[in-house]
Amino acid sequence: MNSLLCAACDAAYWNEARLRCAVCALPLASARGTRGGHGAGRYPCDACVKAPPAFDATIALADYRAPLDALARGLKYRARLGLGEEFAMRLAHAADDLLDPADAPTLIVPVPLSRERLVERGYNQAWQIAKPLARALGTRADATLVRRTLHTAAQARLDRDTRRRNVGRAFALKDGGPTLRGLHIGVVDDVMTSGATLDALAQKLKAAGARRVTNFVALRTPKD
Repeated sequence: MNSLLCAACDAAYWNEARLRCAVCALPLASARGTRGGHGAGRYPCDACVKAPPAFDATIALADYRAPLDALARGLKYRARLGLGEEFAMRLAHAADDLLDPADAPTLIVPVPLSRERLVERGYNQAWQIAKPLARALGTRADATLVRRTLHTAAQARLDRDTRRRNVGRAFALKDGGPTLRGLHIGVVDDVMTSGATLDALAQKLKAAGARRVTNFVALRTPKD
């Protein structure tokens, strides 16, 4: 692959040795298994066992930390759109390792932006990852299936409880859209922090009949 990353960032990706929760992708405190093909050795964290979120799994490339956090900011705020494809190709590679090929996502959707934020930014960074990810996985992508109905405050600046209240009513599905009954939906975002946004979106997809929801995120904060 003709990488856009410098050697330090590339090494930070491929040398990411953390075992992660199979559900929320938080780093696990202890090594309870080894990573293997199609999800072998992946375990849920205690929090996901006690209070499972609406989504079923999360694939994350690495922690949100230097130097990789600069890449996420470059895509999100500086229109370095080529990074979207870079993230997508690496997520597709991770999916080959962690997902059962017989149960791959049948539809990829990005976490939507509000109309106000989309106008302000000019693009949705999650869609810049979702489009090439769908191509790499051999499935389809839909940027219009889910819309954000509330213009909420920036999640990164809020505490966990406020984040969850912030996004609880934030999403709606397209009227007259495709039926989701029995589908495995892949949801794409650039950074996962508390998981509140992805949980709220998965609840909406499950209510519409989705059988399974897998998150694909470039970077995961190491703590909720």
